[in-house]
Amino acid sequence: MIITKTPFRISFFGGGTDIESYFKKYEGAVLSTTFDKYCYVTVRHLPRFFSYSTELTYSDIERINSIDQIQHPAIRNAMKMLDMHEIRLTYEADLPAKSGLGTSSSFAVGMLNAFYALKGKYIDKKELANKAIYLERVLCNEAGGWQDQIAAAFGGLNKIQFSPDGYEVRPIIIPTDRKELLNKNLMMFFTGFTRFSNAIQQKNNLTAKDKVKQLQEMYSLVDIAEKILTDETAELDEFGCLLDYTWKLKRQTGSAISTNYIDSLYTKGIAAGALGGKLLGAGGGGFIIFYVQPEKQNFVKKAMKDLLYIPFKFENNGTQVIHYTPETYEPAENCKEDWN
Repeated sequence: MIITKTPFRISFFGGGTDIESYFKKYEGAVLSTTFDKYCYVTVRHLPRFFSYSTELTYSDIERINSIDQIQHPAIRNAMKMLDMHEIRLTYEADLPAKSGLGTSSSFAVGMLNAFYALKGKYIDKKELANKAIYLERVLCNEAGGWQDQIAAAFGGLNKIQFSPDGYEVRPIIIPTDRKELLNKNLMMFFTGFTRFSNAIQQKNNLTAKDKVKQLQEMYSLVDIAEKILTDETAELDEFGCLLDYTWKLKRQTGSAISTNYIDSLYTKGIAAGALGGKLLGAGGGGFIIFYVQPEKQNFVKKAMKDLLYIPFKFENNGTQVIHYTPETYEPAENCKEDWN
């Protein structure tokens, strides 16, 4: 039996520039962190006592006898890609899916990590991220960027640089107390909506010519944000003000980014004392974060009293195998030959 634990991510700056069709031409970068809310994937070989050969439990339950019967596209394609058979897979998570935290990519990374472990194989973080990108963007043909899979695999507070040659993960090196202060100044709330990032990406069409100028400016903000964090003489509050700027900029990149309700929440947060904030993920709902100085956080909580407040802490590990019990597996056809 294998259990993997994979973090979700918060993307601060550069979202949209991680889409392959964009960064192959213009280059891109994102600044993001993973935090201590996770998805867990448990995988084992299913004992041969049932009328079905594979059981999958996520928001639905599938019991099937052929991989082609699997309704969940990521599971179906991952099992085909790695030649997985006769398994029981269970998914559970600390936070809801389709909410702007890269949950589907965290699941893809955690699932692939578990599949490799079940086969007794080690896969390093970069190869794991690459496999998850291939699974979601190529095999499942889902629109979107590369940052979520990379963040889930590597973990930590990073600048991820994209170019025609691929990507490079560069950890943001700052003093512990400065990083802790950044963490303390961030507040997360659940708006109550969930949505499919894939659909938002397609509707916004972020790589269209009329969006390139905005995306290039969003790309430039990544270096500015990194400098604020790493320059100890810089006021950390500038990071919050920059979040406000990038939120307004991102609002120009697509009609599906926000709604009147989300706009009203953001306005309330700023009026209550937040220096900046943003809706996480592709837009349209999910989680929203604010940068708020400690003395004003109670005012923001009061302004957001109808929303669920989610305390969180940064994490640095990325996906992990937290339980490993090796299993011996013989394909069913081999066993039938032995019986005969």
